[in-house]
Amino acid sequence: MAEVILALDVESADAARRLLDRLPDLRWAKVGSVLMTRGGAPLLAELRERGLQVFLDLKWHDIPHTVAGAVAAAAAQGIAMATIHTLGGAAMMRAAQAAAGPVGLVGVTVLTSHDAEGYGAATGRDGVELLPEVSRLAAAAAAAGLRGVVCSPAEVDVVRGQLPRGAWLVVPGIRRAADAAGDQVRIAAPRETAARGATHLVVGRPILHASDPAAVLAEFIAEAAA
Repeated sequence: MAEVILALDVESADAARRLLDRLPDLRWAKVGSVLMTRGGAPLLAELRERGLQVFLDLKWHDIPHTVAGAVAAAAAQGIAMATIHTLGGAAMMRAAQAAAGPVGLVGVTVLTSHDAEGYGAATGRDGVELLPEVSRLAAAAAAAGLRGVVCSPAEVDVVRGQLPRGAWLVVPGIRRAADAAGDQVRIAAPRETAARGATHLVVGRPILHASDPAAVLAEFIAEAAA
């Protein structure tokens, strides 16, 4: 069984409120950089008051002291999960984990918008293979003591092998068969991804764009629990 996390990729705090009012069964909400910039800490507090577990997805990647300070601030606000980039290096990840307290800190490996060619161009390397790269970064996250890793559905099997028992495996790019892929290259269905060991499934547009978001959320929850 995996938890379903709604990616609150909406244009404003008011839009988030209107959507959440229609989703009484939601347990987790992800706040990314756009909504965080617009809604700020007051919105995070409001989500917690609604009884939601908050996944703060800001993908911190900076010097160790700065990232540790950001993680500590998240812990003080009752954040349940937050992301850092594993490409920030071992020292940064260790400093962040030391500051995490109750925050489940998960490392981003390779963004789901990347294919091998695009990732190779971004890192200045030829002939990059994504699975070995994801595996390497997942192992580095585990060595630094992070709570888990974020990866695409295509990488669940290789990442699971790099993580200790009980680690979180957070997977975006979750779509039903009828859902459009959008700008995410590596996607999969909720049932198969949960069965392969994912602990948290991140879903955005299929719910955000639905005429009946509560019904679509219920479908994802049912499939994740199957």
